[in-house]
Amino acid sequence: MPVSKTAKEPWFAACPKGLEALLAAELSAMGASATRETVAGVYFDGPQALAYRACLWSRLANRILAPIASLEAGDGDTLYRELSGIDWADMFGPQQSIAIDFSGQNHEIRNTQFGAQRSKDAIVDWFVAKVGQRPSVERHNPDIRLNIRLVRDRAQLSIDFSGGSLHQRGYRLRAGVAPLKENLAAAILLRADWPNIAARGGALVDPMCGSATLLLEAAMMVADIAPGLGRKRFGFEHLHSHNEQQWQAILSDARGRAERGRAAQLPQIRGYDADPKVIRRAQENIARIGLEKVVRVSCRPVAELSKPTHQPMPLGLVVCNPPYGERLGEKESLVYLYRQLGEKMLVEFTGWQAAIFTSDLDLGRATGLRSYKRYAMYNGAIAASLLLFDLSDNELRGSVAATTAVQLAPDSLSEGAQMFANRVGKNRKRLAKWVKREQVECYRLYDADMPEYAVAVDLYGGQVHVAEYKAPRGVDPDAATRRMDEVRVALPVVLGVSPESIVYKQRRRQRGIEQYEKQAARGELLSVSEGRAKLLVNLHDYLDTGLFLDHRSLRLRIGREADGRDFLNLFCYTGSASVHAALGGARSTTSVDMSNTYINWLRKNLAHNGLDETRNTLVKADCLRWLEQAQHRYDLILLDPPSFSNSKGMDDSFDVQRDHPDLVRATMAVLHESGRLYFSNNRRGFHLDAALQDEFCCEDISAQTLGPDFQRNRKIHRCWLITHRAGA
Repeated sequence: MPVSKTAKEPWFAACPKGLEALLAAELSAMGASATRETVAGVYFDGPQALAYRACLWSRLANRILAPIASLEAGDGDTLYRELSGIDWADMFGPQQSIAIDFSGQNHEIRNTQFGAQRSKDAIVDWFVAKVGQRPSVERHNPDIRLNIRLVRDRAQLSIDFSGGSLHQRGYRLRAGVAPLKENLAAAILLRADWPNIAARGGALVDPMCGSATLLLEAAMMVADIAPGLGRKRFGFEHLHSHNEQQWQAILSDARGRAERGRAAQLPQIRGYDADPKVIRRAQENIARIGLEKVVRVSCRPVAELSKPTHQPMPLGLVVCNPPYGERLGEKESLVYLYRQLGEKMLVEFTGWQAAIFTSDLDLGRATGLRSYKRYAMYNGAIAASLLLFDLSDNELRGSVAATTAVQLAPDSLSEGAQMFANRVGKNRKRLAKWVKREQVECYRLYDADMPEYAVAVDLYGGQVHVAEYKAPRGVDPDAATRRMDEVRVALPVVLGVSPESIVYKQRRRQRGIEQYEKQAARGELLSVSEGRAKLLVNLHDYLDTGLFLDHRSLRLRIGREADGRDFLNLFCYTGSASVHAALGGARSTTSVDMSNTYINWLRKNLAHNGLDETRNTLVKADCLRWLEQAQHRYDLILLDPPSFSNSKGMDDSFDVQRDHPDLVRATMAVLHESGRLYFSNNRRGFHLDAALQDEFCCEDISAQTLGPDFQRNRKIHRCWLITHRAGA
């Protein structure tokens, strides 16, 4: 049974599911006739030269198979007998190594290993019987690869002309985590209309480029480089029917086209990734294929994504394969990363097209953008979707929580409620210029200014958080209840918000793990802005919201001082200071807390700002134990311990007044000689140990770290800037 196909005989091109129509069009453009799509592949007719071109030029196929025979295969013995009836020497000799790719099963052939073993035995035994020699079996790099596909009691035998999956172009020796296969990347680009965008002078940007697969496939398309040109071998080269002269002519033509393509004026192709190790791999891949002048990559997180400015780029494609599994963390965090990506694309790339490949449509929707087309594809066995966006006619959805203001007439308020409303309104007016000038979105509006109304009122964008201080003994419970009722009536009127936008809690002293305990289980996270940072708060589920407003000034200060420094955040809570440091240009951030809740919250905050964990390390640990084993030193440290804790994860209880000297000394031991430690706590009546002031330079900066909204309650926290003494 010769494998030479000089007449128009059928071939089979295998491909990932979902790419069949694209592959059929590609093969037709090469000269194939009678293309017939089936699941994960396309049958087509044409001479052997066409199969050569398909192996060399197909950007979408996995393999090009030459069907040889359809065999009976009801059981292993029948399969052996049928294979023994084929004249194998007509195709290849015993000096060639072989491998069997076997798929499928039936009632008798119950696993692929058994099917492959019986097939191998039949072929080897045939050669021993006919020519006295046996071919060797080589699983990884055989000369001849045979494909046998079992369907019920029939087996389709084919020779793999490609000799291994065609997605392996040869330029990628090392990839990042969860790499995208090259032929799937090519399909994404074709569905996103990249060739036409490039033909009109458009550029391409991948904000999460990984090892540069999408970038290089895009460059090879516009430079007219055959995807198989870098492969070292093809399966057909070891067949008796191979026409070397014909193959060399096809190969020579491809090399000439690639040389001319590289010399042409090509579009701008740029890639970014937050991981410097991955960027180095990308640069190696780009150099290996010789496209350094076309494809350029640099280390940059999504938070810093912007359109290149070295020349006008009114037209282009933003394309990426963001994480949608274990690569950067859990789905809850990735929602905020996708949202950041959507915001950046809309602001920075107006007029461009965009394509996002994801296996999770919820994450795709989290961008907030409206896609005009969705293509179903498969990334291996994972069902995925390609979402296409037009950034010239789009807008973010769900970016601001809608609130309906309920306006009540002031004269409907009781005397007490009116008195409370007047004070809140007066405070808001006093802070208005500061709020507008500094663009403050979250601040304290009222803090028990009138002792009878013992509540703290905080604004978080359009939402209001009210914490009722527990009434001291001796206060009439009925009077306290009546005053809270007056607060509930007055706030919607004076703030112009609906009652549903106000959350009420009762504040009490926290001990041990109580600070971590849920008050509710709604799971609603609200995004608020603070300086350059976007931070997630939870107004319902915990006593605290995830953002201590009295530390706003300190966080902004850390953000200004973090550039180029290694930042350590001890008792990091939800990590808002770490986010500010990272956005401020910190070389690295390390955040330590013993609460899973807060570590996961920080992970979401990082993702929400387009930051990943490459340079932002999250550590779940008891800070005191962690300091004992810490190996690195830091330039900038925030130490903000609780006043008291007896959490079950600790060996002993912690009291900040009693234990802070040892804690500060341990922290100073990991601070560079020229570094800065900010030590803060909210213990009432706290005083800094005198011995510490003798050992280190300790400057009380409490007043500098309190914003205008905390001038009335200046004892809410104490803060020191602590540095090493010169020459110590």
